[in-house]
Amino acid sequence: MNRTLRPSAVLLALSLVLAGCAGAAPGAPPAGAPGGEAAHPVPPGVHWFRTAAEQHGIYRQVYAWAGERVMTAATGMVEPWGVILDADETVLDNSLYQLRRARAGLGFSPESWNEWVREEVAPALPGAVDFIERIRARGGRVAIVTNRDEAVCEPTRRNLAAVGVRADVVLCRAPGVSEKETRFRAVHEGTAAPGLPPLRILAWVGDNIRDFPGGGQGWREDPGAAGADIGVRFFLLPNPMYGSWESNPVR
Repeated sequence: MNRTLRPSAVLLALSLVLAGCAGAAPGAPPAGAPGGEAAHPVPPGVHWFRTAAEQHGIYRQVYAWAGERVMTAATGMVEPWGVILDADETVLDNSLYQLRRARAGLGFSPESWNEWVREEVAPALPGAVDFIERIRARGGRVAIVTNRDEAVCEPTRRNLAAVGVRADVVLCRAPGVSEKETRFRAVHEGTAAPGLPPLRILAWVGDNIRDFPGGGQGWREDPGAAGADIGVRFFLLPNPMYGSWESNPVR
């Protein structure tokens, strides 16, 4: 076959290449990339969460410190005690969901989220399983209080068990309910699950300020007595992908 191109053909090919380059976002996967991913940029928060050494380090650091504080607080404890953890971006890593949606140029939707939850593929975050096992080895109980829908609570329990999380109770949210205070009280009062006694809660762990009793974005400007418990009873993990902070005014 004759491989020599005529000048007109060369110009046509060059113009097509240049047009294709002009339409591509820097660093974005091309349209039609493996997995059918569209050429949309990945938000910096998702990129950080999935790739940064700092993410691993901070999670392990917070969980290690939380473990030390709980061990100290549990010294000499006679009454039943335990800890409460959030699930998403606290124990389970859902950054793959965020990545998929970003690459498709889509945001969060309850339907797509529940589909993701039913896949039961979220891995455990660094330090989470070790922390939970340390609590259990000391005789403490572990409650997971999540705002995942009650309709997907069973897949959530299976996902947690599959990554090695042994929780005494997993409490999801009833339809139309987002606050966690009622479920916190149920764990404390012993009404959260059959066989689970009233517990003195020594620590809460979460990635959202609302994962703590009385928590809210106002703590930044006026932490008060409750906000002073961060690092003492409340242990906060970083989540630059989403959270209640998104509704704060930009400044």
